Order: sequence, then C-alpha cells, then structure tokens
Amino acid sequence: MQHAAHLLPSQGPIEVFVHHNTLHAFENQNFHQAVKEGLERYGAQPYLPEQEYRQLLKGGRITAEDLQAVLRENLGEHNQERINGLGTREQIRLAMLRHPVHVGSDAELQWILAETDTLERFRAEVSQDHRDRILAGARQWLHHEQTAAYADMDGVLARLGRNPQAWNDAAWEKFSLHLLWRICCNGIRSITPKQVTHHYIRPRDLLLNSLGEDIDRNVHDLLIRFCAAYVDQGYSDWELPCRDQGFYQAFLTLYSQENWLADLWLQGLPAELRRLQHSGITPEASIEESLGKLGIAEHDREEFITQTLLSLRGWAGIVWQLESGAGPVVHPIAPDSLLGLLAIKLILERFAIASIGLEEMGKRSEVIDVLQFARTKQTTLHPLSVERRAFLLFQVAQTLGWQPLQLHELNSSQWQELLDEADGFSPIERRRTYHEAFERKYRREALDAFVNHTKNQQQIAREHKLQRPDFQILTCIDDREESFRRHLEEAHPECETFGAAGFFAVAMYYRGAADSFYQPLCPNVITPSHYVQEDVGYTFEGMHRERAELRRRLGLASHVFNTRSRTFLGGILAGIVGTLATVPLVASVLFPHLTSRIRRRFGALVQPPPVTTLQLERYQDAPGPDNGHVGFTCDEMAAVVVRLLQDIGLTSPQAFSRLFVVCGHGSSSLNNPHESAYCCGACAGKRGGPNARAFAKMANDWRVRAKVKESGITIPNDTVFVGAYHNTCDDSVRFFDLDQLPASHRKDFETAHAAIEEARQRNAHERCRRFASAPLSISPREALRHVEGRAQDISQARPEYNHATNAICVVGRRAWSRGLFLDRRAFLTSYDPFQDNEEHAILARILAAAIPVCAGINLEYYFSRVDHIVYGSGSKLPHNIVSMLGVMEGTASDLRTGLYQQMVEIHDPLRMLFVIETTPEAMLSIMERNETIGRLCRGGWLHLAVIDPENSAVQIYRNGRFEPYDFGGTFLPLASSSLACYQGSRDNVQFFAIAETTEP
Repeated sequence: MQHAAHLLPSQGPIEVFVHHNTLHAFENQNFHQAVKEGLERYGAQPYLPEQEYRQLLKGGRITAEDLQAVLRENLGEHNQERINGLGTREQIRLAMLRHPVHVGSDAELQWILAETDTLERFRAEVSQDHRDRILAGARQWLHHEQTAAYADMDGVLARLGRNPQAWNDAAWEKFSLHLLWRICCNGIRSITPKQVTHHYIRPRDLLLNSLGEDIDRNVHDLLIRFCAAYVDQGYSDWELPCRDQGFYQAFLTLYSQENWLADLWLQGLPAELRRLQHSGITPEASIEESLGKLGIAEHDREEFITQTLLSLRGWAGIVWQLESGAGPVVHPIAPDSLLGLLAIKLILERFAIASIGLEEMGKRSEVIDVLQFARTKQTTLHPLSVERRAFLLFQVAQTLGWQPLQLHELNSSQWQELLDEADGFSPIERRRTYHEAFERKYRREALDAFVNHTKNQQQIAREHKLQRPDFQILTCIDDREESFRRHLEEAHPECETFGAAGFFAVAMYYRGAADSFYQPLCPNVITPSHYVQEDVGYTFEGMHRERAELRRRLGLASHVFNTRSRTFLGGILAGIVGTLATVPLVASVLFPHLTSRIRRRFGALVQPPPVTTLQLERYQDAPGPDNGHVGFTCDEMAAVVVRLLQDIGLTSPQAFSRLFVVCGHGSSSLNNPHESAYCCGACAGKRGGPNARAFAKMANDWRVRAKVKESGITIPNDTVFVGAYHNTCDDSVRFFDLDQLPASHRKDFETAHAAIEEARQRNAHERCRRFASAPLSISPREALRHVEGRAQDISQARPEYNHATNAICVVGRRAWSRGLFLDRRAFLTSYDPFQDNEEHAILARILAAAIPVCAGINLEYYFSRVDHIVYGSGSKLPHNIVSMLGVMEGTASDLRTGLYQQMVEIHDPLRMLFVIETTPEAMLSIMERNETIGRLCRGGWLHLAVIDPENSAVQIYRNGRFEPYDFGGTFLPLASSSLACYQGSRDNVQFFAIAETTEP
C-alpha cells in the first residue's frame, strides 16, 4: 500500500500549487532510467516524439555533430565495433538518426508495402553513392547461380522480363529493392524468435482485451462523484454524511440505502454494504476479502493494488496528499482514507465484473469464474512479425548502401547480431539520443556565452566599482524577473540588481486585512513559526469594520442565491437573472479594460482602506495567533536581515545605495484555476509582496540595524528600504508604505520609479513577441496595454506563459550575467563567493533551496511538455474546478494534475543547466552534505557547471566528476539593446552581449 501511494501524484491543493519533480517516486534512479519507468508504469512518454526531434534536426537546433558526440559518449569503447563488416555501431545508429526509420504495426506495414512505392523506388534519404552500390550489387547478384533467390524473385522477374540487358534504370531499381527486401525477409526467418515476456494483467485489462468491456467506466463514474464530495473544501451545498468517520464508513453509510434508480450493475450493493457495516469488517479485512474473490495470487497483490490505485491516480493522489497533511486545507480528512478508497474500489470492481458475467455467460457467476471465462476469450499477443523486423533492416540497408550479396552471405547468428544492433537502437533509445543532442547544443551555446562574457576580468571588477549606485533593487530569482532586471539595467545603467528566493528569508504565516485565514508565505519545505497580519490604521478602523461587514453580507447573499438557484422556483429566477448577467459577461470579453476599471471602482467599496500597516513586531516569547503573539522579536528580525544580506553578498557599507527596493512578485488573472502556479514558488504559490514589505520594514528599523551591525554588517544611515510588488502578468509594480518615505529620498525614489516605468514597458514588449495575438510591430506602450488586457480577459487561455522556456539557473555575482541576453530563460541568484566561509555555508544554504525548487519547476515543465495528457492536465478549455482542490475535464473525470497544454506549448523540454560561481571541490562537498542536491546532480536530473571565482575557468559535471569545459567555438554577438536581440522573432533566440546604453 505504501509503495503504491509513493507512485501517486504529489500535487496538493491547486490554490497552493507548488512545482515539483513529477517523477519524484523515481528520483533515486538515473533520469533516463526513471523516464522509462514512467513509460512502463504510467504509459507516459519520456521524450518528445521522434518526428519533432527530426524537425529540430532539420532546423539546425540539433546538429549531426551533437548526435555523433552523444553516440560516442553512450557507446564508449564499443563505438567503432564493426557489425559483420557492414558498418560500425556508430555508423548504423547515426544513419538511423539522420534519416527517418518507419516502424509500425503489421497492418501499417502491409499498407505501406501494398499502397506505396516502397519496393519500387529508393528512399529519398538514400545518397546517390549508396544507390549505385546497391544497384551494382544487384547486377553482381545476377552473375551468381542463386536458384533459391530466383525462386523468391520469380514474380518480379516475370514482370520485368527475363533479359536484364533490356532493363532500364527504373527496372534495375525495382529489381534491386525487391531483391534487398527478399534477402532481409529470408535472413530474419533464419533467426529463432525470442520469447515474449508477459507482465501481470489487471482484471480490468483482461476483460477489456477479451470481451471489450471496461469496468473502469462504471466504477470510476461513481467513485469520482463520491471522491469530489468527500474531499470537498466548501464547493458543494451539502456536507457528506459521516465524513469525519473516513472514506470507508462514509461510503458505506451513503450507499447502503436502497436506491431503485441505481444502475443495474449496482444491484445487490446496498445489501453487501449493510453486511460490512453490521459485521464490523474493517477496510483492511474488506480488501483481503476482495482480493480472494478476485483470485489475486499472493505474489501479484502488490502489483494489482498499485495498478488499481493508479487507474484513478488523480483522485487517489489528492486523497493521499490530504491524508498526509500536505498543504493547509480548511476541511482536513480522516486518516486511512486512501485505504478506504482502495477497499471501496475493489468492492465496486467485483460488482462490475459480476454484471459482465451476467451479460456474457447468461447467469450470475462468481467473479473468479467470470475472469476465467475471459481468459478463454483472450486475444493471443504475438511477437513482432518477420516482415516488421525485416522492414527495419531493409531501411537501414538502403541508407548505408549494403549490397544484396553481402547480406545474403550472412548466417543466422550474423543476422541475429545485425538485428540486435538495429532493434536495440529502439525508438525510445533514438529519442533519448536526439534529446541528449538537443540539450548538448543548448548547453554548449550557454557555456560558450559565459566563457565569452567572462574572459575579461575587468568586467567582473565592475561589480566593485567605487561609484555608489543610484538605487538598488532585489527581486525573486524567477526567470520572469530576468528580463525585468535586464531592461531596468539598460534603462538606467547606474542601478544595481540582485536576486534571491522571493520570500526574502521572511518565513511567515500571513493574513491580509481582507483575509479570513493565515496562509504560509515561504517555500513548501519550510514550516513557519511566525505570524504576521495586515492591520488598518486607527483612522480607518471604523471604515474597515463597515466594509468587512458589507463583504460578509454580500458573501452570505451570494451563497444563499447559489443555494436557492438549485430549487425549482429558484432555477426560474436564476434563468431570468442569468440573462441579465450575459451583459457584463460579454463586456468582459469585448472590453476587458473598461470592465476591469468598473470592477475596480465598485470593488473599492468593499476593499480594505488604502492605508494599512503590518503588525510585525512581537513582544512575547511564544509566537502564535491564538494568544495574540503576532510578529517577530527584534532579534529575529535582525537575523532575517543578516541572512538575506549575506546571501546576496551585500555586506559592505560602501556597497549600499541610498534607496534599496525589495520587490516581491505574483500574478493575477481572471478565469484561471491554476493562478497560484503563476505566483511565487518561494511563497508556496502565493504573492511575495507581503514578504518584501515585511523585510523593508525590518531593515528600516534602527534597533534592527544596530543588532545587524553587531553581526558585522553596517547599513548606512541614509539607506532606505522600500517594499514593492511586481505583477508578472500585467507588468504593474506597486510600492508599499510610501507615506513613510523620508522627504530626503523623494528624488531617489522618483529616479527609480521612472526607470521601473520604462523597464516594465520594455518588459511587456519582449513578452508580447511570444503571443500570437500581439503583432511583432507593437510599440512598448501598446505592449503594456496588451498584457494588461490579457490579465483582465476572462476568455484568455494564456494570460502569461509563466516559466515556459526556463533552461538555466545562474548562482553567482551579477557581473557573470549582467549585459547578457538570456531570453527570459534563466533563474538568477545572487551570491558572492568571496564573502563565504571555508565551509561554503552561504552557498550550501542558497543551493539547498535553489536546486530543488528550480529543478522542480524545470522538471514539471519538462514532463508536462513531453506528455501533456498523462503528466500534464491536458487542455485548459474543458477544465472545471472541483472540490476547490483541483480541476477535472467536463463534469466527471479523473482529477487532472500537472500543467495544462497552453502553459507549456512554447516550452523546450530541456533539463536545467546550473551555472554556479564556485570551485569543483566546494560543489562536491555540498553534494555530499545535502542528500537532495547530490541525488539530483548524480542522477542526471539536471546539468551542472561551475565557474572558478579566481580564474573564470569553467568545469562541467559529468559521470561523477568535474571536467574542464572546452570552448565550443560559439562566439557571442554584440547587440545594442535587448530589442535588437529579439526583434521580429517569436522563437527562442541565441545569446547576445548587450552594450549598456541609456538609449531606448
């Protein structure tokens, strides 16, 4: 049971969406082995389709050089082994990669041979030299007395004529191909077929294969409705009876009542459930009873239970997550709920099977007898036909120019060796090779860009310039902030930017002035011990109470209306009112800006007053909201400030500017159930504005500064911190507590504000090139209006592309990446190795969050992109919110996990490349000390490279050790601005060095 639960999706409630490695259950394995396990266990694709890789090869995004390099690395010392004198392993595999290899079902092959000119004309990919070799071999063949072959070719010779001297080129080509095909078929027939290994077959699959009946259709239809009611978090109008007693007892209570409208297959179920109730049979005992009646052998039980739960993996997964306490929910569920789900599912499967037996056998029989009957009707699975295996070699023979006589002289063992080589390079292995070559090309270009960008050590020295920055801004490491920081530095080169995890070391439960509950604002791996709430000032206390009461009354009225609308008379009224509701609905689609302004105008009547403050300081020892001990002590606030400043390497008083902006981020869009997936992952899928606001308030406190100074960091008296919030969907930037900004810093703020306004327009313009609805000729001002409209449009399936295209994470000083066009594909984490200790404690602390979080985001995008049906949640269009926990398709489906298709459609599924400013020894030490980091790095779930802080040497981690990186020869072109890098293109663009300028 525990093993099966480990294989279930680990996505928690959707409103606290946290990106994670979709294949977390196989994380202890090598990446390529794990994706194959995913294929076998879930039926999910491990890589992109082969045809898509071929398009990348054709477009130059994969090169023959990369394919050859990957093959040599994978084959190792076996690379140049020759197969029967026909070619080396590398040559055979490279030919299969560079030219399409068609392998399908027997029916497909029969159609190809009968309806196409496959045996009449050479493949288009065959070179003229190889065509000539095959034709020459065919002519040579006719000079040998091969009576058996003539017998095989008798029909072809009859059509072409018995006089080869009279044949034209087309006839010779036809003869050569038929001859090659016959020889390949004869060669395969000489091989003894290998035995096919049969795996355990779940009873449902047995019935589907033999009788065409799918018991999951009925069982899941009932279970989905019950699961939705059981885990409901306030979406339904009625509470499920006996919910607090667990899944098993709640189901027994509800369905033990006779229902004359129930489906025929459920006849007898109420009586069975009453028997279980009266006998006091536990879920464990019920499972044992069902396994016996289903005839599941002891050695098959673990596999059967696993397959049974995975057949409804979305709902089983959310039940397991809620039971395990993953993520805070309003209505928790009872322990052992997953056990109860399994027990009920097995009971329903027994009744569904018995119902099929009644239909097929004409009488109600024992379940085990029905399954035995199905086995007698089971379709036999045959091994690959001779023609299918021969067709593979037939294609390779043409591509490599193998002559018929060469192949005819092979004995059975040599044919076996040849087939093993071609067949061993299976479609999955070919796709793996393509994928590694795809990643290799991007990795070489990225590392070449860093090598080019950092060769001149004077460039690094810019970070330590004596001139004080006009202002500094700290953002999240998020890849969407990469372009925002880059445009800000272009618009105002005298500024300085930093990147850190977006909770800014302020781990807290937070409750806004209009919120009902405290919510965690920190990484999912951290459990906060502090509470912070937003209060309104005394001046607005009365107004706040009135608005809160108005919100409560409106919410109650809305709830009553929704409930009464489900009655007969209420439905009539709802139909009338619903007609009127179409007016604002249509207006929201056609005029999103205007509708949004009206919505905000009316919304202001119930929102908290504009002036609020954070209850940030705690005066008691024990924190907790129940006793009113909200906030941090002065010592705790100082520890937060010290930690963050050390992490970003800002510890010298000369390095501070007069104005320091701390900018959190999030995303707001309408009609988007996955909105939390667009927000800050470091804040558990919430908005990071309160964290930025809290940190700024802490750092501005003179008492905190005094304690920070005792830790060795002196913040200048004239440095003022300002909290801010960047909405990555509409590119708006909001500032907090400006009423507390000193008049002496007004000019500094106006300078920063002007630069930020320019940067957000430029950032919106760069984002718009990805949207098909935005013309490439759009201006920055129009682009800003366009992204604002997308955020307010209820019909918009792509409010923003979120982390799509993420591929790199840079950990180090900004000088390594400043002025480098990274195309919104990089997470940027600030770190100064010269301010770390000998044990690299700061780097270890940063990477403990950065690697699992960034790799988790990257891998979830990878898997949702390569298979958006199984690993992802399919298309967003048919999604409906269910139980306030997730989405399903239509009115009833499995709970969909992962990312939806529109979120990942432009994403290149590349494992993330981490480029870290440190030494190999330091990185290896951290990998040894941190099990998670070591597992991800050693298992190939990410790519890793380090840049030596002293000499800029780049080394790459491969096969358990670091190796010097050889410059790949890709030089870095120079561009005048970011606009010059991407203008006119909707696709990913290459790396550029940007000349810093104040020109737009």
